[in-house]
Order: sequence, then C-alpha cells, then structure tokens
Amino acid sequence: MRRYFVTGLLVWVPLGITLWVISTLVGTMDRLVLLLPSGSRPVDLIGIQLPGFGVVLAFVIVMATGLLAANILGARLVKLWEDLLQRIPVVKSIYGSVKQVSDTVLSDSGQAFRKALLVQYPLADTWTVAFLTGTPATEIEQRLDGEFISVYVPTTPNPTSGFFLVVRKRDTIELEMSVDEALKYVISMGVVAPNHKADSEPRKPIIRPKSTDSDGSNLPG
Repeated sequence: MRRYFVTGLLVWVPLGITLWVISTLVGTMDRLVLLLPSGSRPVDLIGIQLPGFGVVLAFVIVMATGLLAANILGARLVKLWEDLLQRIPVVKSIYGSVKQVSDTVLSDSGQAFRKALLVQYPLADTWTVAFLTGTPATEIEQRLDGEFISVYVPTTPNPTSGFFLVVRKRDTIELEMSVDEALKYVISMGVVAPNHKADSEPRKPIIRPKSTDSDGSNLPG
C-alpha cells in the first residue's frame, strides 16, 4: 500500500507544483490588464474576465519595448531613463546590480551559462556541476598566476542559490550535456541523469599535478 501511495505522489506532486507555478504567473500577469484604460478591458467589452489575457498583454509590451529600444531614438530614451534611475538613492544600487546580471545572462555575445562544467568543490577530488559565467575581473586576473574562469555552483534542489567561484580553467572539465540537462541533473540531486551515448573510445583520465608547500608535503590541488 505504501508503494502505491508513493507512486501516486510521484505523479501528482510534480504536476501540482507545475500547475501552481503556472497559475501564479498567469494570475500575476493578468493584473497588467489594470493598466488598460477603463472601458477597453475585456470585462468591459465582453462582460467576462479572460484568464491569460495578461500573458498576451505582457508579450505585446515586451515586444514593443524591444522594437523601440532597438532603434537609435529608442536607445537614447532608454539611456535617459537609466541615467535617471542611476541618480535615485537605493534604486540605483538595486537597478544597477540587476541590470548587470541580466545583461550578462541574457546577452547573445556573452558566455554566461552557455556551458556546463565539472569543478572540484568543496574539496579536492570532490566534483560538482557548475556553469561558466565568464572571466574574472581584471584586478583579480592580475593577482592570479595562470588562466582562470568564473563559475557558478548551484545548490540542490534550489539552483537559484549557489556560490560564485574563480577556478583554474585547466582544473575544470567541460561537459557535453546542455545547460538545461545539467540543471535537471542538479535539481533532481543526481537522480535524473542525461541520457548520452557512450563514446566509441574511452576518454583518458585527467591527471593534474599536485602542488607542494615549502617543506615538500603535498597539498590538495
């Protein structure tokens, strides 16, 4: 009986959470209808509420904003708007931080979250999945010897929290799995593994030299 109950939970829990998230998002975006002038809302025109109309409205607003910001005049207006926000205390700190993250993650030219990697964390010879976020800041690069990269190590089962690390590029292993597959792997705590075919030739193990301290003892590396 317990087995049947657990099997039922495995069916309904993911479905219920998915429906709840979608319902919450749609409900939140449906409030955008309140931005429309009175008399032009669906309830005024046809007499009933249209669930999901806010999603369509949000899509139209985002597309219109993108079209406007893509031309020279729109870019200048966006620049003036950003300059105004940068002059408001508290707001400038929040807006500036969020914009830097969004520009990095959503930029087509950037490498943020474009690759899944294996890195040693939190101990040597203990590996976890991480995502490439770019290269370290210039000052950090100048203080380090060798080629380093910036990575984000997500926590499980909530990947929105995690750790930012600067690691040697040669001490990481680039994975063939996509970012989406790697995220599923992390969220499932390793239960849902990507189904990749084995290579025709076995890969050679990666051998890394171990550093030594002044008295010659080995250090983890």
